[in-house]
Amino acid sequence: MMSRPNIVFVMSDDHAAHAISAYGSRVNRTPHIDRIAAEGVRLDKVFCTNSICTPSRASILTGTYSHVNGACSIYSELDYRVPTYAQVLQGEGYQTAIYGKWHLGVTEKANPRGFDDWRIFPGQGEYIDPLMYGPDGEGVVEGYASNIITDLSLDWLENRDAERPFCLMVHHKAPHRPWVPDEKHKDLYPVGSIPEPPTMWDDHATMSTVVQEVGMTIADHLTETDVKEPTPPELLGEENWHARASWKYQRYMRDYLQTIQSVDDNVGRVLDWLDAEGLAENTIVVYTSDQGFFLGDHGWFDKRLMFEESLGMPLVIRWPAEIPAQSRCEAIITNVDFAATFLDMCGLDPAEALPENQGLSFRALLRGEEVPGWPTSMYYRYWEHDDPEHHAPAHYGVRTTTHKYIVYYNDGLGSPGSSDRVLPTEYELYDLVNDPAELTNVVDDPSYAGARRELEAELARLQQHFGDEPYRGSDTPRVDWSV
Repeated sequence: MMSRPNIVFVMSDDHAAHAISAYGSRVNRTPHIDRIAAEGVRLDKVFCTNSICTPSRASILTGTYSHVNGACSIYSELDYRVPTYAQVLQGEGYQTAIYGKWHLGVTEKANPRGFDDWRIFPGQGEYIDPLMYGPDGEGVVEGYASNIITDLSLDWLENRDAERPFCLMVHHKAPHRPWVPDEKHKDLYPVGSIPEPPTMWDDHATMSTVVQEVGMTIADHLTETDVKEPTPPELLGEENWHARASWKYQRYMRDYLQTIQSVDDNVGRVLDWLDAEGLAENTIVVYTSDQGFFLGDHGWFDKRLMFEESLGMPLVIRWPAEIPAQSRCEAIITNVDFAATFLDMCGLDPAEALPENQGLSFRALLRGEEVPGWPTSMYYRYWEHDDPEHHAPAHYGVRTTTHKYIVYYNDGLGSPGSSDRVLPTEYELYDLVNDPAELTNVVDDPSYAGARRELEAELARLQQHFGDEPYRGSDTPRVDWSV
């Protein structure tokens, strides 16, 4: 009988699936992440239930939606009373560790729980010579962040108890803004060589007003810090909008892709170590990102919105003992499902191990099995309305295999500095079969009236199923962001 499997869970921050060559990237190559996919499974419909760092990480750890784990926004902390899969595995005899980005609060109660060892960044952390802290205090660690995180991880693996299984979380801060590359990658992806996305010049004409107003455009909202040099004077002014967007896009993507190259290199180091130690066969290797990211798509950068580039998460998994090589999975999966799946892989019943868990184990899907009754829709909710920088609207919605329906309820809550402007509820509906790029909002098209009614009903069903009360006005129960 095979011993309990190990888990190496590598997660990056803001790494879009369409910047991974295993997913068909037009802009870069990621050979080591590709290796996981080639030797295991690539999942093509994995979605984030709240596309921003803190909420996604909380959902991954706990198997719960934001309204259950308390981490609805980057201004909130994970409710320490909600157990995590790491705590469960630790209690079952697993050695556990996390290195890198935590981003679930910095108070004592919000520090990592369920880990034998941990060393993390305060907040987002720095790329070069970052301050890190752990159970024994804090200090500056010299070097480049992606290399440091991997060094810490491999050192822990070298010194673990070889007789016990382990769960290691290697959580990179890259490729998060402001995209500071490792010096050795500075010549990769030079300016002028990076293809622009097909939807870069989307005019947003049919989108909701609040979406048209988001502060995430390449042309106007990438800063001098982001692109590492001032915008040339001849590119300023509304009449030069297109030229300015192209100029900024090349510099933004150059640095973004260079930081990814370091992540990919370090994934290779981990895979090579597992091979050298003879641990590859029974070690589950997972690579994902905490959400997607706009890479000039629709003219935007960042995430938050429910469009595919932001909603979708890359997920590749290798486990030679169980998962056939070069597999593909097309089932709809969410980050809330990760915890249940990891526990199931380790021989535990998720329902018993995590009583508040709201996710489903997709282990059988990874083996290529059919799972009767597997969900054909997913629920999304972004709470952080009109934050001072990005001005993304509060919204929730449902994505099915064929359509997407979004309600921008514009609550006005969710972050300090929210606008006092009273906004009407707005709606969007996209036909993902005939319009996969989501360029045309058909919510008011009479020919989609039946689809809209079905999606409204499915959204209501999912909210009831997951216990998330829909917005009904100023008397709606609200999250206490001070907890």
